[in-house]
Amino acid sequence: MARTPTAPEPASDAEIGDSDGRLLRVGGDRGLSLSERVAARVSTSLYKTPLHRLRLRGRYPLKLLGVPEDPVPGDGAIGERIRAGRLIHAGHTAMTRDLDFRAAAPAAWRDWAHGWEWLRDIAGHAADHKDGAKLAEPLIARWLADFGDYDPQAWRADVTGTRLLFALGHAPLVLSSTDQVYRSSVLSALATWARHLDRAAFRLPDGLPRARALCGLYAAGLLIPGGEARAAAALAALDRLLAVLVLPDGGIATRAPVDALALAELLLFTAGTGPALGLRPPPLFADTLARLVPSLRGLVLGDAMIGAWHGGAAIPAVPLERLAKRTATGTALARAGRWSGYYRLSAGKTVLVIDAGPPPLARVAAGGHAGTLAFELSDGADRVITNCGGERGLATPLPGPLAAGLRTTAAHSTLTIADTNSTRIRDDGALGLGVEEVTVQSRSSEQGQWLEASHDGYAKRFGLLVRRRLFLSPDGQDLRGEDVIEPAAKSPLKRRPERDFDIRFHLGPGVAATPTADGAGALLKLPQGRVWGMKARGGTVSIEPSLWIDPAGTLHKTQQLVITGRTDKADASIGWSFKRAGK
Repeated sequence: MARTPTAPEPASDAEIGDSDGRLLRVGGDRGLSLSERVAARVSTSLYKTPLHRLRLRGRYPLKLLGVPEDPVPGDGAIGERIRAGRLIHAGHTAMTRDLDFRAAAPAAWRDWAHGWEWLRDIAGHAADHKDGAKLAEPLIARWLADFGDYDPQAWRADVTGTRLLFALGHAPLVLSSTDQVYRSSVLSALATWARHLDRAAFRLPDGLPRARALCGLYAAGLLIPGGEARAAAALAALDRLLAVLVLPDGGIATRAPVDALALAELLLFTAGTGPALGLRPPPLFADTLARLVPSLRGLVLGDAMIGAWHGGAAIPAVPLERLAKRTATGTALARAGRWSGYYRLSAGKTVLVIDAGPPPLARVAAGGHAGTLAFELSDGADRVITNCGGERGLATPLPGPLAAGLRTTAAHSTLTIADTNSTRIRDDGALGLGVEEVTVQSRSSEQGQWLEASHDGYAKRFGLLVRRRLFLSPDGQDLRGEDVIEPAAKSPLKRRPERDFDIRFHLGPGVAATPTADGAGALLKLPQGRVWGMKARGGTVSIEPSLWIDPAGTLHKTQQLVITGRTDKADASIGWSFKRAGK
């Protein structure tokens, strides 16, 4: 099948800024190894033994050496509910009057409760420390009564690290009591948790949970007297971990922006422990944030939000603005993610972000999406093209079938063959086989910006390779694309039956689509009144219902443009364009 270019070729190499890359997902469907799983079970068993209880013994501190600042303000509304006697999180409510921390509850609620993250919200609501302590101390006393000894859930290393960091950062709420028995029990617990993490933190696999454990251990080492060696060991381990978690271009190994945000806020909180003692924080924190934050900001669309990528919900503007104010890089942003797999094209009022990388490895990420080569597009503050959303990071969980559906290829603005995910989503929720290799070429000149990417997600199953080409004009008013299906050179298949395919463009909230008379396109009216025209060549265009989940978890009924077609001799080429009418 002959292919007609959908965008002009650049005039000469001298005018071009090139960025080429190839990202591989080797063994991406494999989770933790058998030896790692066995080691984790053995560790859990050892923590229950008298020997470990003996290791946890030691002198308790009489005081803390300082109090770090929590860089994230609490939610006053949640604090008000706590005052009213309700601990509400992840869609679950527990009444504080007869609170039983051991009662059945969703895993997200238990982690939040055992991590004492509600201290932040009490601080955000209380008039002062004394007022907040009146709310916090009864909850802390109840928790200590239930979990004074090791518990597999409450003492999990990442949860314990979080609890240590929040207790230290909100010590005025935790240790304001004149009851010396209560104060001693809290200070003893802090020291005991640190001793537990001296072993447990280093036995976790690489990932965000290990970062939480090490950050809590580092803070305890600095703020509990006599912890210099503990802090040094935690910092060295954190240095090694961040070299794995944060990629050279500032992306995060899980490929989920919500994880990058969580890590950035965790590092800011932990970095504050040094200044609380009058010390300068180690360069590790500022250096990591200097890479992490610009990469995160490179995913921001014109509405000041980051879309839902790889399991995480969309991220609102407020936490991103807070990060910009607290890091040296400020509002700097990254455009080409050779390691992270995200690329940004922008001109005029138009911003486009594309996922040009393979899904994350199963061992480092849970809940990744099968949305390779999907993109999102904004015009000013209007979100024109988007993906349907994600769950992680929402205050209230989504219904199971909806959350699962958001992970599919069809829930993303990309091409789907035979209504099949480009990367398998296994019954246990982990990502299986599929996309293993993504190649990218991007160029820019005075004529515009080009990006071409391909993936092999359908190569082993159907013997087909998918390629997407994008061109954005210098004024941002003309986006042209071409989606290509072609025989995969490395496929073992000898026969390649013809396959149906769909190219979906999920429209942003408030965008109204009207079909054109020829049935080959649509007119899009944006919330702020601007109009874009969409045209397609090589397939039929239909308008179908869709949805979008906003950062608050609200479901918006939207529309999607769907180009349908069928391969011809294992080959297809669909050209399409989005052009803004007027200026």
